[in-house]
Amino acid sequence: MKRFAAALLALFMLTSCGTAESSLPEPETVAEATYFQQDREQLGELESGYIPVNFEHMTGEWFPYMGYEEYMHGRSEEEFRASVRERYSEAKSDGVNTLYLHVHPCGDAYYRSEIFPRGVSWDGDYDPFAVMLEEAHELELSVHAWLNPLRCQTTEQMDGLPDSFTVKKWTENGIAKQVNGRWYLDPSHTEVDDLLRQCIRELITNYNVDGVHIDDYFYPTAETDFDAAEFAESGSADLGEWRRSNCTRMVKAMYSEVKSCDSRVEFGISPQGSINGNYNSQFADVRLWSGEKGCCDYIVPQLYFGFRNETCPFAETLALWESMTCPDVRLVAGLGAYKLGKADKWAGAAGENEWIESPDIIQRQIELVERSSAAGYAIYK
Repeated sequence: MKRFAAALLALFMLTSCGTAESSLPEPETVAEATYFQQDREQLGELESGYIPVNFEHMTGEWFPYMGYEEYMHGRSEEEFRASVRERYSEAKSDGVNTLYLHVHPCGDAYYRSEIFPRGVSWDGDYDPFAVMLEEAHELELSVHAWLNPLRCQTTEQMDGLPDSFTVKKWTENGIAKQVNGRWYLDPSHTEVDDLLRQCIRELITNYNVDGVHIDDYFYPTAETDFDAAEFAESGSADLGEWRRSNCTRMVKAMYSEVKSCDSRVEFGISPQGSINGNYNSQFADVRLWSGEKGCCDYIVPQLYFGFRNETCPFAETLALWESMTCPDVRLVAGLGAYKLGKADKWAGAAGENEWIESPDIIQRQIELVERSSAAGYAIYK
């Protein structure tokens, strides 16, 4: 009865779908959201469509496309379903409530797309993203579709694609450019924004996603010849500032498209953890993105550093991100569990062996995050 009364009150407060103010009360758990939906059905007031579910305190885990070769390629739908069920069940038992599922990693699609070709590991006649969503939602987990906006196919893969593929056409006019044997979109071109809007619209329209998530593949190189012609044509005086403005325009376009499709779906960004690295190598204006409303709902810096890292010690770097993040953006700390038991050659002499000598490092990092102002953490295994 309490849930029914809460739902009745919420109905009086509910505004029309599609505006920034239109949102359901934040559920404390996915189960609460399920009960709320049932109550509205009983009242005969449920609007058509899926109600996205997200968590104020996010505990996330990334599921990258590199694993698809093992449990998607050559697998029947039943085999694939069993594999993802096992993986997602393990994540939930570890306390995870949000999954970042790789659906657009390299200019391709692990979902039914009219824009992009199939990912190389998807050779079945079933829709892998539909299966992943069903299994995750059955476990009451939130699902964020994980995209890499600019990274595309290798040269060999691109040669094998039909000439009608949009990005293949762009290899001829400079919108897509080759770096070290792989193609990347150049964010100085607004056509890239339009393509990413189409991608987001395709996902939110056709799938019950709770969020859209991008990570740290922005500019693939700091070399000046990557976009020298475009920079010269722009009339800008500062290459770094111009590149950062290009990425910000792209990010804002993606955020805007998500909210246009469904204001309740969240948009998140996971940049690298180093502030200087973001600005000087990938040209990601993370102070702006985390510091004002309109770029993202949450930001997940990849704080894959030990406490003794000589360049970016974990505690100090987390505190820096806390100081940069405004109340309109939730800070989620990305933790690098994949480093456990391995030497970290980039950490300096003091931190090189920390991940070997301190098997409890992730637990200690979680404890620090929980004492901070961050709204959760996410694990990369």
